[in-house]
Amino acid sequence: MNNLLNKDNKRAFIVTTVFIVISVIVVLLSLNTGTLKISPLKVIQTFLGQGDFESSTVLFDYRMPRILITMLAGIGLGISGAILQGLTRNSLADPGILGLHAGAAFGLIIFVTFFHSMNEHSALFIPLFTFGGGVLTALLIVLLAYDPNKGLLPIRLILVGIAISTGFSAIALFFSLRLNEETYSFAARWLVGDVWGRDWINVIALLPWILILVPFTWIKSKALNAISLGDDIASGLGVSVEKNRILLLAAAVGLSSASVAMAGGIGFIGLAAPHLARRLVGPMYQHFLPLSGLIGLIILVLSDTIGRSIFQPNAIPAGIVVAAIGAPYFLYLLAKTK
Repeated sequence: MNNLLNKDNKRAFIVTTVFIVISVIVVLLSLNTGTLKISPLKVIQTFLGQGDFESSTVLFDYRMPRILITMLAGIGLGISGAILQGLTRNSLADPGILGLHAGAAFGLIIFVTFFHSMNEHSALFIPLFTFGGGVLTALLIVLLAYDPNKGLLPIRLILVGIAISTGFSAIALFFSLRLNEETYSFAARWLVGDVWGRDWINVIALLPWILILVPFTWIKSKALNAISLGDDIASGLGVSVEKNRILLLAAAVGLSSASVAMAGGIGFIGLAAPHLARRLVGPMYQHFLPLSGLIGLIILVLSDTIGRSIFQPNAIPAGIVVAAIGAPYFLYLLAKTK
């Protein structure tokens, strides 16, 4: 048994290291991509303080904040999806499919409609409102999908999530029609997954959510391992099932809501990243939670880079690129799931 665990740990370490290297390469390529080309070597020189004024301005004032947002949001969405799949024991669970993104959109629309116009300081408050919308959605899903005798039913979670997502989307659309032209344009771009967070204040608004919740979920990975086996088995192992389920669900809602607050309503990352990670390092959450975050980072950074570079001068929102990749993968998973 110990030899098997050591083998799994070694495999997880090697795979995670490889994906860290891939992440660094993807980020360097993204920093090099844009109207002004900056070679990877010059990017490194600029980080070391040896770049010229033009390179420093482009990297630190324009590209770095946006790329950091996509990195952080990709990590948040990948790990959030992994948590939800474990809590629901449903391989098709995803923040977007379960309706959390629709709830986050509802929170955003409420904010821009009743409380504040869009400006640079709004970034500090938007994650709070999207989190509130996500929490409201999660509560409704749990209440409607819970069976007193059987607990949370996986298939009911999906169906209830789709229904609630449709309802919140309709409400958000109704309120969005009352917005002025500029704010409506922002909301419309957000809904299709346009990475609007492009300033350092957006990074500051998102960073605490990732720095606090990602380590917390990793600390709770053993409890998540037990819960994914079933409530009875988890209770037999001494795990407080309801307490940990609530804490982990709140962490998943926080990660997904804060991520989409800055990156827009991007779906499928929370579905695909955990599946790929599980195939590579196995089902132990302490192994594939970090890898899910890294895969989410790579997918979102690449999608945003493709959207803003290949289709120049008309940039394509990252959410559309992700959907073009994720939709076929979702259909593949749906066909395999019995």
